[in-house]
Amino acid sequence: MKTTKFLKTAEVEKTWIVVDAEDAVVGRLASFVALRLRGKHRPDYTPHIDCGDNVIIINADKVKFTGNKLTDKVYYRHTGHPGGLKETTPAKILDGRFPDRVMRKAVQRMLPKESPLARQQLSNLRVYAGAEHPHGPQNPVTVDWKSANRKNVKGA
Repeated sequence: MKTTKFLKTAEVEKTWIVVDAEDAVVGRLASFVALRLRGKHRPDYTPHIDCGDNVIIINADKVKFTGNKLTDKVYYRHTGHPGGLKETTPAKILDGRFPDRVMRKAVQRMLPKESPLARQQLSNLRVYAGAEHPHGPQNPVTVDWKSANRKNVKGA
């Protein structure tokens, strides 16, 4: 019988990938990125170690929602004070000052909840609203995940 091989933190080799989010469906892109951040695409995946990749998302301000989710979906948050429930829609966030928050929150909600490992994995995510990013020296590999399924891209 062979025993299961668990990675040690020093044995992890992280790669850098770039994903273009232009015309991408938010939920499908977020699930792909969460899978890469957790490291579940690797044959040596270890659940208690941060063995995922570093992911760069560009053009996050050009993501798409299917159906009427752009206007009908509601994000809630609470200020912590009585009666402090605030709500907003994806359309307001994408038109606002920080359009990259739609993708960041979508990926964050697909990671394990409120744990030190989830925070560490989320720190490996970089989201940029434009097409430029400052991570050229890391030699990131561009991943064309859109061609895997026609549903990954919303109409042209």
